[in-house]
Amino acid sequence: MQTQLAPEFRDTAEGREAEAILRKCVHCGFCTATCPTYQVLGDELDGPRGRIYLMKQVLEGDAPTRKTQLHLDRCLTCRNCESTCPSGVQYGRLVDIGRAIVERKVPRGAGAKAARWALKEGLTSAAFAPAMKLGQAVRGLLPPLLRDKVPAARDAGRWPTATHARKVLLLAGCVQPAMMPNINSATARVLDAAGIQAVVAPAAGCCGALKFHLNDQDGGRAQMRANIDAWWPFVERGEVEAIVMNASGCGVTVREYGHLLQHDNAYAEKASRIAELTRDLSELLPELVPALRGRVRAPAGLLAFHPPCTLQHGQQLRGGVEQGLTALGFQVRVALNESHLCCGSAGTYSVLHPDIAHTLRDRKLGHLAELAPEAIVSANIGCITHLQSGTQTPVRHWVELLDEALAPA
Repeated sequence: MQTQLAPEFRDTAEGREAEAILRKCVHCGFCTATCPTYQVLGDELDGPRGRIYLMKQVLEGDAPTRKTQLHLDRCLTCRNCESTCPSGVQYGRLVDIGRAIVERKVPRGAGAKAARWALKEGLTSAAFAPAMKLGQAVRGLLPPLLRDKVPAARDAGRWPTATHARKVLLLAGCVQPAMMPNINSATARVLDAAGIQAVVAPAAGCCGALKFHLNDQDGGRAQMRANIDAWWPFVERGEVEAIVMNASGCGVTVREYGHLLQHDNAYAEKASRIAELTRDLSELLPELVPALRGRVRAPAGLLAFHPPCTLQHGQQLRGGVEQGLTALGFQVRVALNESHLCCGSAGTYSVLHPDIAHTLRDRKLGHLAELAPEAIVSANIGCITHLQSGTQTPVRHWVELLDEALAPA
């Protein structure tokens, strides 16, 4: 796609990166067929190709409007289009650039500003855990829309105390310890059973995705630097072999630290190393399976696996969870239709765009229900919470079920 950058972008890092991405696009429209918002709304400007045109116009000097901003806001950043694109267009990186430029040029109303500030500051604050605990205590009294975002309280179980020669860092995350603490402790127990010790750096917090995708990119990068500072002593001393993510939304972001901090002279090299060390928990399954085989009493019922977009499109990891669990005796299937499609969670998207998010959720749950599963499993807390709000079928992280199926050594 030929692009003539406006003078204000011509000699900037964001302009050069955006132009290189735009030049790969050949207008084919394959991306439109797999875009969730285009399928729901039927508007070309609510698909990747249309949004690319909007961003191209802005980069060439056209003034963006509130309508431009709305079409970019409606993008789930699911990156399904990247999996579909035959030309390798890095749409996710382009939309981050486009949104940041439009955010600077199009002021939001007071209500929208307040909602976004509350999300990016509240969800990553130390006050989130006590607020969640209070919400769980009065969950039955909450209005339905709020109750959907407050999962029932669940015991986290014990954290293993054994010391192993093999160690990995585990990112606890910003909301997961308060909303679903058992995911982290189950991860630690499963790794422990395979002779791997999970270590949590106390100073590591939010991966930075939440603020970054709400257009507080400076705030998001500050959180990335804080995590690198927290992890670096372990890496520098050679104490850990990997940084493990059990939330694919965090994993896709940490894997991109090298790119996101490439212009930061103080952190670029460290960020690249952190990204290289990052592994989704499912990537450890080939090692876990032989270590755990014979100790797993898998349930007889069928599990329906929902692969998060951040796993299958963002990290391009497909089939690992299904293959690993099947090798351990579980019955696992993905939906026969649209398993590639987003469930509508997408970080804070389900709060800011509930109508689209709920439409996609119900569409996803309909396909999963066709399997008549005993439970639905996924790999990202956002997907798990969002899907659970629309079904009575239990929705869990796959590692929790593996943990429950483990017999004592």
